[in-house]
Amino acid sequence: MSATTAVTVLDHTVQETNAWLKAVEAQLQLENRQQAYSALRAVLHALRDRLPPEVAVKFGAQLPMLVRGLYYDGWHPSGTPTKERHVEEFAAHVFAELPQQFPANPMTVIRGVFEVLWEKLDPGELSKLMEHLPASIRSLKA
Repeated sequence: MSATTAVTVLDHTVQETNAWLKAVEAQLQLENRQQAYSALRAVLHALRDRLPPEVAVKFGAQLPMLVRGLYYDGWHPSGTPTKERHVEEFAAHVFAELPQQFPANPMTVIRGVFEVLWEKLDPGELSKLMEHLPASIRSLKA
């Protein structure tokens, strides 16, 4: 039996976040939810940091409450957007956020998390967001 908080909104966001982590875990064929959390967090941070602050905030508003918290964790809007223009730089940003010896390479992680984002979020809103990224990074969309 799973623990509940008796606060409906919190219980719902825990369930929703677990569904997101399960989707990332399955998409990337990871061993556990901790690895899925690390992958999701790394890509969301790289994406957030690459977007203009107002676009990053609009994107954050679409995320489930707990996922939104990890998205904003450690964010310094004054340092964004980063100047990453090439997919290799974006992948390096993701790599820097992943734990050592992560079982998937950053390009695979990015593609997998992008796939989950397209599955979970409104495609129209996500398309608008992607327009703010350089073409080489947009091309990572599965």
